[in-house]
Amino acid sequence: MTELIWEGKYKDPDKKPGQAQKVTPVRIALPFQTIETVNESSQQRQKSLDFFASEPTTQYNKEWRNRLIWGDKKYVLPSLLPEFAGKVNLICIDRPFNIGADFSFTAKISSNPDVEEDEETEFTKLPSIIEQKAYRDTWGRGLDSYLQWFYETVLLLKELLADDGSIYIHLDWHVVHYCKSILDEVFGYENFQREIIWWSNNVSGFKGKAQNWIRDHDTLLFYTKDKDNFTFNKQWKALTEEYIKQTFVHVDTDGRRYRLRYERKQFYEENEGIPIPDVWDIAFLRQNALERNGYPTQKPETLLERVIKASSNEGDLVLDAFCGSGTTASVAEKQKRRWITCDLGRFAIHTTRKRLLGIKDIKPFIVQNLGKYERQQWMQAEFDLTPNPSPKGEENKSAMEKQLEQEKSYKHFIIELYHGKTLDGYTWLHGAKAGRMVHVGTVDAPVTVEDIKATIREFWKLVGKEKSAEKNGIDFLGWDFAFDVNETAAQFAAQNKVNVSFKKIPREVLEKKAVEQGDIKFYELAALKIKVKADKKKITLTLDNFIMPQDDLPDDVRGNITHWSQWIDYWAVDWNFRDDTFHNEWQSYRTKQNPKIELSASHIYEEKGKYTVVVKVIDILGNDTTKAVEAEAK
Repeated sequence: MTELIWEGKYKDPDKKPGQAQKVTPVRIALPFQTIETVNESSQQRQKSLDFFASEPTTQYNKEWRNRLIWGDKKYVLPSLLPEFAGKVNLICIDRPFNIGADFSFTAKISSNPDVEEDEETEFTKLPSIIEQKAYRDTWGRGLDSYLQWFYETVLLLKELLADDGSIYIHLDWHVVHYCKSILDEVFGYENFQREIIWWSNNVSGFKGKAQNWIRDHDTLLFYTKDKDNFTFNKQWKALTEEYIKQTFVHVDTDGRRYRLRYERKQFYEENEGIPIPDVWDIAFLRQNALERNGYPTQKPETLLERVIKASSNEGDLVLDAFCGSGTTASVAEKQKRRWITCDLGRFAIHTTRKRLLGIKDIKPFIVQNLGKYERQQWMQAEFDLTPNPSPKGEENKSAMEKQLEQEKSYKHFIIELYHGKTLDGYTWLHGAKAGRMVHVGTVDAPVTVEDIKATIREFWKLVGKEKSAEKNGIDFLGWDFAFDVNETAAQFAAQNKVNVSFKKIPREVLEKKAVEQGDIKFYELAALKIKVKADKKKITLTLDNFIMPQDDLPDDVRGNITHWSQWIDYWAVDWNFRDDTFHNEWQSYRTKQNPKIELSASHIYEEKGKYTVVVKVIDILGNDTTKAVEAEAK
């Protein structure tokens, strides 16, 4: 068959056809970490957690939870294969367009609650470094890199697709013809079902900018895994009054309208409508549409509803590997389908979570990422742990020594990114910067209060307890921090006259390009203050202050924030945290229809006792801050 070839498709392009080896996608399957359960009953909580911590073959397989996954598709798709290969009934993808705004979004700043005037403003948040890197990986070498990215992606998607499954790919006029050639190669020319023209009524060029015909459509390519075995429910559109009058011109004795077709009566009441053709007249979402939630390429629910209804049945599994604003997951939920959706953008995950929570009787779902497993994989590749050949009986010693060397190299790497000087010979102190000591957290565990206390004790030994005045201090760098670090650890440090700061190691550290370009920034953790009030078994929490690092915001945006609550877009509560996944039992968030949030929440416990309550706040940029407080129901 005819083959499309681009630079980068073959590892050894100079070899003869048939001898060269194609470049294939990364196939590292990493375990998923469940970081939040949403809308799940307390009774199902532990059972659900046991299920997601166990093998897919256990009895809990029937306890399905829809999945919202934050991560790079390069790792997410291969990680889905062990459990879902050949099990996805429908795949809908809206691949990245060749525009810089792919990862940008419009964020809103709500009004100051202490001021009567409506001060609501909005601004465009540019892509993060990691999102820019994803864009560069896709389009960095122009069409060649895009086609390689597309090819590797659809190879994995085909493996996930069920034998009777379907896939729809939304494309525009720039690449549709190239992508069809790739899809023919991967899925087979014979499994191409239809080219669908989406007439979006989004005409541009009225001011004369268009040099020729004005573009007013996109394309959806519809493929199946088996040309003769796939789900399809024919869709119909209702007859117009004009059509009814012109077509059903006869009236029966009982008053029913009908038309004569091949000498037999066809009654209007028995007509299902007009079969929907492959040209779809569905309006593009306008900026003021209620569905709009900040993404410039957001698709209308009507479009996805047509696809999902036609090519899946209730209970089927739908996958969207380009979550964006969550349209596919939202429609799949409303149409009683199971769903998995993922995205690299933190804000996309947050937007989708809010959108799903707005659906009446939303079924429980979970939020996942690859977390420490992705970092472990990066550390293994970046600081090779392969033991050197050693005499028999010394393999374990060699591996241990190699691991210590790897950890040392990792900590040196982080210290250098932080523009500090490395410090060896200590257990908890790993570097210094501007007169302050630096501690680097491990890739697979959060920085805990005990870690901080141990570091402070080692700091005393180094400088002397009497000299550990407030002018000296320690910076703690970590991928994650325990819930109670900001207050408990800071309080301990203050009592011992040690100034501490907590800074997050950004995920961009995993991306070589971001490191090479010097794009790594360490931001201090946001600080959340909560008041706790107890009235017998009723506990009331009130948000009292939220201090958010503002390094990532333009000056004009900062100036629009006049009250701390304007930073907060969403907050949720786990009323009985049991040292497991955050269990979202209550939430308040801003929407277009209701831009205000509640700042207090109450809960009545069934039994007396002391409870750990965890609060998660998500700011207007999609970053989350978590805090634990103690409450006693009497």
